[in-house]
Amino acid sequence: MNAFTSSDHTTYPFATTNPQDFNNLLSVYLDATLNPLLTENDFAQEGWRIGPSNPGQLAENGKADDELVFKGVVYNEMKGQMSDASYLYYIKFQDHIFPAINNSGGDPQKMTDLSYTDLKAFHAKNYHPSNAKLFTYGDMPLSDHIAEISSRLEKFSQSEADRVIKTPIDLSSGSLEYTVKGPTDPLVDKEMQYKTSTSWLMGDTSNVVETFALRIISSLLLDGYGSPLYRGLIESGLGPDWSPNTGFDTGGKIGIFSVGLNGVKKEDIPRVKEAIKICLQAVRSDGFEQTKIDGLLHQTELGLKHKTANFGMGIMQRLQPAWFNGSDPFDLLAWNDTVNTFKASCAQAGYLEGLLEKYLLNDRCLTFTMEPDENYGAKLAEEEKARLSSKIAGASQATGNKHEVRSQLVKRELELLEAQSKAPTEDLSCLPSVHVHDIPRQMVRKDVRDSKIGDVNVQWREASTNGLTYFRAINTLEGLPADLRMLMPLFTDSLLRLGTKQRTMEELEDTIKLKTGGIAVSYHSTTSPYDTGKATEGLSLSGYALDTNITDMYELFGTVIRETNFDGPEAESRVRELLQSTANGALDSVSGAGHSYARRYAEAGITPQGLLNEQIGGLTQVQQAATLASRTPSEGLSDVISKLKAIQHFALSNSSSFRTAITCGPESVSSNEAALQKFLSTLDKSSIIPSAGHQQTSAAKYGAKTFFPLPYQVYFSALSLSTVPYTHSSSAPLQILSQLLTHKHLHHEIREKGGAYGGGAYCRGLGGLFGFYSYRDPNPQNTLKVLQEAGRWARDKQWTAQDLEEAKLSVFQGVDAPESVSEEGMTRFLSGVDENMEQRKREQLLDVNVSDVVDVAQKYLVDGMASARVVILGEEQGWFRTADGWNSKRLQMVQDAADERST
Repeated sequence: MNAFTSSDHTTYPFATTNPQDFNNLLSVYLDATLNPLLTENDFAQEGWRIGPSNPGQLAENGKADDELVFKGVVYNEMKGQMSDASYLYYIKFQDHIFPAINNSGGDPQKMTDLSYTDLKAFHAKNYHPSNAKLFTYGDMPLSDHIAEISSRLEKFSQSEADRVIKTPIDLSSGSLEYTVKGPTDPLVDKEMQYKTSTSWLMGDTSNVVETFALRIISSLLLDGYGSPLYRGLIESGLGPDWSPNTGFDTGGKIGIFSVGLNGVKKEDIPRVKEAIKICLQAVRSDGFEQTKIDGLLHQTELGLKHKTANFGMGIMQRLQPAWFNGSDPFDLLAWNDTVNTFKASCAQAGYLEGLLEKYLLNDRCLTFTMEPDENYGAKLAEEEKARLSSKIAGASQATGNKHEVRSQLVKRELELLEAQSKAPTEDLSCLPSVHVHDIPRQMVRKDVRDSKIGDVNVQWREASTNGLTYFRAINTLEGLPADLRMLMPLFTDSLLRLGTKQRTMEELEDTIKLKTGGIAVSYHSTTSPYDTGKATEGLSLSGYALDTNITDMYELFGTVIRETNFDGPEAESRVRELLQSTANGALDSVSGAGHSYARRYAEAGITPQGLLNEQIGGLTQVQQAATLASRTPSEGLSDVISKLKAIQHFALSNSSSFRTAITCGPESVSSNEAALQKFLSTLDKSSIIPSAGHQQTSAAKYGAKTFFPLPYQVYFSALSLSTVPYTHSSSAPLQILSQLLTHKHLHHEIREKGGAYGGGAYCRGLGGLFGFYSYRDPNPQNTLKVLQEAGRWARDKQWTAQDLEEAKLSVFQGVDAPESVSEEGMTRFLSGVDENMEQRKREQLLDVNVSDVVDVAQKYLVDGMASARVVILGEEQGWFRTADGWNSKRLQMVQDAADERST
C-alpha cells in the first residue's frame, strides 16, 4: 500500500489494468484505511519509540550494551527529510504563513510528543466515511464500484469530523518579516548561503477561472529565461536559483504567490524584495504580451491532447486539494469551459494586469528568510539528546529507578523484535489475490516498422495520437573523451539558455511554446543486451508537436543545437549562472535521493554503463559542477566554453550514427517523412570527435568501499554486484530474486527492525547489475551486515510456491504497466531490446522455479560478494575507518588540482 500525505488530507491511491485486481485492491484499501488494527507495536515501529541503537546485537544475544536512542521508521524518515535545506525552508515558511495546517510528514522535534492514544483518537475522528472523498477513473462499470463501496460503508453512522477549511494568516494589516536559522551548504560559496522570499495571499481557489488566470500570470512572471522576474532577480546576479516556495500554490482555500531566491548574500536580502517590487510594477506598466499568453494556452491545448498512461492518477491529484477546500470537482473538470471563459475575459483590455494590481502591487506580504548557521547540525543533535534525556528522566521519575526504565525499554524492544520476526510468516490467505496463471503468456505487441532516409535509420510507430507527432533521435558518439562527456549536462542546459546570434533565448522560448509541446536535448547511454561490457552513448533529441507544426519543431532543434552562440559577450556569465544554479541545489538533491547517488557511484566501479551514468548524473558530476561554479571571474571559464563549442561541432550529423523514431497517426506519415528529410538535408554528412586529451577515467578509480561524509542526520547506502546480460538465462531468476529479497527479507530487516525509511534489492536486467540499497537509515552498519548476508539467506531459505507467485506478480506489475502512446516502441529504439527478446524474457520470468532462484543466489550474490562495491553517504562516525578498507571522498567547492585532473 502507498499513501500521499498532504498537510490537511491523506490520499491512498492504487491503479491496475486488471479488473479482478482492481476489485481486490478496492476491498483491501477500504478495509485497511477504515478498519486498521493500529497496535502499539505498529505505533512503536512506524512512529517512534526509545530503544537500543543496534537492533542486530540485541536480536543476536538479547543484550543491549549500546546507547538508547529515538527510533521509528517515520521518525528517521523525517530526520532525513529535514536534512534537506530546501525542504526545511519550505516547511518553516509554511509554519509561518499557514500555521493552521500540518507538516505533512511530521516534525521529529514534535513527533515524540505524540502518544499511541493520540494516534488512535486521531484515526477514529478523521478516518471515517463522513470525512472521506472517493475517486475512481477507468472503463469498468461505475455501478460495480458503488455496490462494493456501499457494502463497506453502510455499517458506519454519521460522524462529526473536523471539516473546517483552514486559511493562511491575515496579512491585511501590512507586511510581516521572519528570519530563521538553517544549515550551511558545503558546495555553495560561504557568502551566498541565505534563502529569502516574499509572498502574497491571492484569491479563493474555488473561483476556477480566476485561479486559472492567476496560474497564467505566475507562468508569465516566472517561467523561462526571458521572464521578467528571472531577468530581474537571477540574471541580475542577486541569486542563482529560485527559493523552494517560488510559484503559485493552489493547495489551500486561499492561493499563495511567492517569489524568492537561494544563494543570496546577506547584504542583498533587502535588494531581493525591492527588485521583485520593481519587476511587478514594470509588468503592470508595460502589460503582458499576447504572444506569451498564446504560447501558454497552446501548451494547455497540447496537454489535453497528449495521451499519458497515468491520466487518471493525474486528474485525481489535480482535483483533490481544491475538492477538500470546498471546490466543486465538476467545475474543475470543465476544462474547456474554463479556458473559453478565460479567453473571453482576457480579450478585455487590462484583465490580467488588473489581477496583478489587485493581488501583488501592495505591501500585504510576508518576507521569509533563512540565514546560515554553521552549528545548525550540532544544535539539532544537542536538542535531540536533551529531548531524549528528558523523556528518560520523566520515565525514571514515574518508576523511581533509571536502570529499571532501561530494562523496560530493552524488554519492549525485544518484544517488538519478536513480533517483527513473526510478521513475514503471517497467514495471508484471507487476502484476495490475482494469480500468475491470470497473466497472459504472450505479450501485447506494438507494431513498428523501419525505413531509411539516406544513411539514417527511421523507426515508425503508427497509432492514434490525437493529431500529435512524437519525435525521438539519437546521435551515437563513439570515442567520446571523458572530459567532454562530463560537460554534456552543461552543454544540453546551455542550448536552452544562451540564444543564438539572430535570436534571444526569450524569442526562442516563445516559439517553442507556440509551436511545440516542448523540446529536449539530453545525454543518452545504454548497455548492450548481449554484453554488459559494451555500452554506447550519444546525444538524444525528443519533442512533440501538432502534426501541422512538425517542420517548425525540426527547425528549432537545428537552431538550438547548431546555432547556440557560445561566443557571445554574455555567454560566459550565462554558463556560470547555470553552474551556480546546479551547485546550489546539488546537496538538497542528494539528500532527497541519496540511495540513488550511492548506487550510481557503486555501479561506476562495475560496468562501463555504470561509469557513464556516474560521470553524467552522479556525485562525480555534482563535484565537477561545484568546482567549476567556485571559479572566480578572473579565473574565467574559457576552457569550458572551448569544450562546449567542440561538442557543438559533432552533436548532430546526417550519417549512420544518427537514428530517429517517429510516432504519429497514419494520416501524417507522408508529411512527417518529408519534414524529416528536409531537416536531415541541413545537417553535415559527418562529424569528428576529438581524441581524448588525457587518459580516460578508469572504473578502478571507484574503490570497493567508499564513504561520503555529508551533513545528514541519517544514512544512504548501496551495495552493487556484476551479473549477466539481458539475454542471459540467469537474468529472469535474478529479477525474481530481487523481489523475493525485498519483500520477504530486506523490508523486515532494514525498515521494520532497523528503522530505515526504506531498503531493498534491485536487478538491472539490461545493465547486468544486482544491488541493494537503504535510505534514511539510522543503522548503516547493521544494514551492511544484512546486505552482505542476503545471498546466503536467499540460498538457504525454503521458498514456497506462494513466495514465487507473489514475486512474479510484483515483477509483472511493472512489465505489464500501461504505456503512454509516446513510449510505444521506445524500448527497442533506445536499448536495442526488441519484442522478441521481451517475449523470451516474459516466458523466462513466468517459468522461474525455486531451484533457479537458489542457483543465482549462490552464484551471483554469495560467490560474487567478494567483488561487490559498497557506498555509504552520511555523517562521519567512529565506525568508519580506513584500516577496514574504507576510502573517504569529501564533496566540497574546491578540489585540489590533482583531484580535478583525475576526474
